[in-house]
Amino acid sequence: MNPFIRFLARRIGFLLLTFLVFIVVIFALPRAIPGNPLAVRLAQIFQQFQANPDLIKAVEKKLMEEFGMDKPLHLQFLEFIGRLLRGDLGTSIAFYPRKVADLVFIYLPWSLGVLIPATLTSWIVGNLLGALAAYKRKTAVDNVLLSFFLTLSQTPYYWLAMLLLYALAVSLKIFPMSGAYSPLMMPALTIPFILDMLHHYILPFLSIVIGATGGWAIGMRAMVIYELEADYVKYADSLGLPDNKIIRYVFRNSMLPQITGLAINLGVILGGSLITELVFSYPGTGFLIFRGLSTLDYPLIQGTFVLLISTLLLANFIVDLIYAYVDPRIRTGYVGE
Repeated sequence: MNPFIRFLARRIGFLLLTFLVFIVVIFALPRAIPGNPLAVRLAQIFQQFQANPDLIKAVEKKLMEEFGMDKPLHLQFLEFIGRLLRGDLGTSIAFYPRKVADLVFIYLPWSLGVLIPATLTSWIVGNLLGALAAYKRKTAVDNVLLSFFLTLSQTPYYWLAMLLLYALAVSLKIFPMSGAYSPLMMPALTIPFILDMLHHYILPFLSIVIGATGGWAIGMRAMVIYELEADYVKYADSLGLPDNKIIRYVFRNSMLPQITGLAINLGVILGGSLITELVFSYPGTGFLIFRGLSTLDYPLIQGTFVLLISTLLLANFIVDLIYAYVDPRIRTGYVGE
């Protein structure tokens, strides 16, 4: 068998096994938390309709049957697996009677719209600044940049987000304090709505970019310094290769761990940025996860985390393939070139 085919089969088998383990964990952990997931929903029904206790018990019994909570755990798990195989993430308890998949598709675009551009921007800026700091090591430029990177990387993200919110929204009133668009606006493909949405977009975007740039830059600086001390760089320099050509090789080899980090970050994007969405009251899948955990909404927790784990595992699988393409040593080992 072709070595690359063997590699693919091994990686796919490991991916499926890991996914199965995560499915068991995702199913078991919410049920290990004390509490009644139907309590909040029943309280809402009682307040809304001023129903008598007997009616509440009848509604609870019906909901227990509908969500399968009246069955043993092993039967609930088998039903959960069956629904997954059919592509059904179930019905949310907190947003009853809406489907989890429908909720995810409503909130997901807001998370992707902020997190993908912000993650890519911070990755590019961080790598370029980190490479510059490494190339200028032991100079004033490196000292200033490294101090800046360390400060950013050690600053708690929620503090940075609240600082931006206070400075630019509360004090200077340049940007709105919360939401993805103004309450009086209706989502539509119109110039006023797009401008209003971008006005709300800037603060969450900036908070993610600024908070992540320091970590990317520190990682890239360390990798470039390591590569600059490698034997192949000294050998290439002794042969008289131009500095710009040597730097290209160094930059390319230093990028491999950064590509892994980027893929993992992109893989968890479906989970949204919980802190961002809470601080700025920005709608997204992070809000869904928070709502599910705070109300013990089993289907919502399961559905969002299944999507999150699936994309994370897929991202790691793609990274393996990218490594085989980018690094000749890995490609030789896998493909047998």
